[in-house]
Amino acid sequence: MTATDDLAPLDATAQAHLVRTGQASPLELVDAAIARIEALDPQLNAVIHRRFELARVEATGPLPDGPFRGVPFVLKDLHAFSDGDPHNAGAAFLKDAGWTAPADDHLVARLRAAGVVFVGRTNTPEFGTTITTEPTAHGATHNPWNLDHSTGGSSGGSAAAVAARLVPAAHASDGGGSIRIPASECGLVGLKPTRARVPLGPEIGDSWGGATVHGVVTRTVRDTAALLDVLSGPVPGDPYPAPPLPGPLLAEVERDPGRLRIGVLDHPLLPGVAADPDTAAAARHAAELLSRLGHLVTEDHPAAMSEHAFSATFSTVVAASVALDLAVWGEALGREIGPDDIEERNWMFASIGRAISAPDYLRAIHWQQGWTRRMAEWWRNSPDDDGFDILVTPVLNGPPPELGWLSDPVEGLQRVTDMMQFTAQFNVTGQPAISLPLWWTESGLPVGVQFVAPFGREDLLVRLAAELEAASPWADRLPAVHA
Repeated sequence: MTATDDLAPLDATAQAHLVRTGQASPLELVDAAIARIEALDPQLNAVIHRRFELARVEATGPLPDGPFRGVPFVLKDLHAFSDGDPHNAGAAFLKDAGWTAPADDHLVARLRAAGVVFVGRTNTPEFGTTITTEPTAHGATHNPWNLDHSTGGSSGGSAAAVAARLVPAAHASDGGGSIRIPASECGLVGLKPTRARVPLGPEIGDSWGGATVHGVVTRTVRDTAALLDVLSGPVPGDPYPAPPLPGPLLAEVERDPGRLRIGVLDHPLLPGVAADPDTAAAARHAAELLSRLGHLVTEDHPAAMSEHAFSATFSTVVAASVALDLAVWGEALGREIGPDDIEERNWMFASIGRAISAPDYLRAIHWQQGWTRRMAEWWRNSPDDDGFDILVTPVLNGPPPELGWLSDPVEGLQRVTDMMQFTAQFNVTGQPAISLPLWWTESGLPVGVQFVAPFGREDLLVRLAAELEAASPWADRLPAVHA
């Protein structure tokens, strides 16, 4: 520990309470966060764009009288445009161009209305296409639990900043696991909301064929619930809505989840991929804890998760999306984006994407839609159904790897595939899923456990997560680098 203050241990809800009751000013909260970033981020490389002076001006007011008035916050530097601020998407060509956002995205405007103060933007892999935050443009983000290890991706900078207590909460996004994976590797709460719960506009209505959604990483369930209350809700022109929630998610923190029927999957389903012992143990530990809490726990999972065509269709959609990214950014900059501009992995994706025909792309989307219906059959959709309420799995098939292991030019892609066995499925189905920090390896690295609910049921996830947080608290566990 190399920097600390009385505010650092407090979550966003507690910091907002200090402002609301006059015990601290927004400027005091922001100044303290800036001091923590200046002291600790040189070890982490989490906050790549600092907007300290703007933050101080904004903190002096007037600030909206929202639920998080004065709370310091960081935005992931992928999408989430903030008016006038740099935006690199992890790409060196955007960094070199000095591109800045022309306006706020909807979610950024909602955060501003809630009263948060943006102190910076956080590191992300180029275009968010891998699960470790090591972009050429900005260098690797280091895990505060062990600086030699990855923070996950693509919200790795945000997760490191929250885990090290630089800020109490941060924006994150998830197209294949990018909220849950960094939460798992940094010992945080990371809830991927239901598809369309948080609007992506105004420029786009969906991304990666509807797989991408925005959310947050936090240290407490109540912060996750309250911040999703701020972010959630449709905007006119959205291509499709999420089912309405029964009420504020924050209210669900205090509600008993009841006796749930829970299925557990503790191993990969792809042939030739062995289960990592730590992550399998984490899932089994969660199952035992749920049984002690009175839930009905069974080894079971949707049969459709074994359908191997999923990986090919997901790769098709990602590759086509990267090809589109290069075309859009080329138009914005007035020049063609070539192989010398981007990382080899993304040039490969873009090349594959350009070769995909429109019928083949739609065939992949239609396969995913049919597969989503097959997946949905496993879940309980009413109290009279015979299905399950929750699926429990590891988040990753392995603990946080050392930096460089997943970005190896020869073995990296296969290693990513072997680790990423449990998350992208629920981006395609659109279901809400949460990573909770319930396990640590013998060497002290965090391992998250994933809980998946039926479509639209974040309320159920928040109730269960709050019950598990009370039964197996994680707040007292601190990484090696923290404020």
